Amino acid sequence: MPPLDLTADEVLTTTRAVRRRLDLDRPVERTLIEECLRLAAQAPTGRNRQRWDFVLVTDPARRAALADLYRLGLTRPRQQVVRDGVDRGDPVRGRRIAESAQYLFDHLHEVPVLLVPCIRVRGRHENASHVGQANTWGSILPAVWQFMLAARSRGLGTAWTTPHLHYEREAAELLSIPYETVLQAALIPVAHTIGTDFRAGPRTEVDEIAHWDTW
Repeated sequence: MPPLDLTADEVLTTTRAVRRRLDLDRPVERTLIEECLRLAAQAPTGRNRQRWDFVLVTDPARRAALADLYRLGLTRPRQQVVRDGVDRGDPVRGRRIAESAQYLFDHLHEVPVLLVPCIRVRGRHENASHVGQANTWGSILPAVWQFMLAARSRGLGTAWTTPHLHYEREAAELLSIPYETVLQAALIPVAHTIGTDFRAGPRTEVDEIAHWDTW
């Protein structure tokens, strides 16, 4: 499948978190995933140590079990998630996001491919320093984002999710991931999208977020 006819700017501004518009009935070709991974592997990483791994879950039973851990993470989280208390959205948009999230909650097990990006470490990071955490996550996030951009350019939809990390050990056992030396970063549903006409999302004006020389 050839890439969509999109400019770089269009890919950057229209790569959305896709939930309700994931095509649950259309298989995703392995070659497409491999193309996206080759582009993801070109991402920069700390000290040029490419410590990432990508677990691609296509087996229906494992997808279902992983989706159950995702749901558990939302309904019975093991860690308190601290909210920043800032809400820049409007109620209508908030309701749409909630409906979209509920759709993914109900249908995640039906998504053709579930991607678990991982990064190899010397030990668990729960008590790592701020600098250590920044280096570790900064070494996997660019690669995942490049995968998501590559997916968008090929008519695939993705969304960054983390609730299953409340049950990371169970997910590690399910997927045979070495728990003590490999951190899971997210759970990314991957599917063809229903239509490809995504638009740029509403965002804060640059003047409100740019701080030149001082805060």
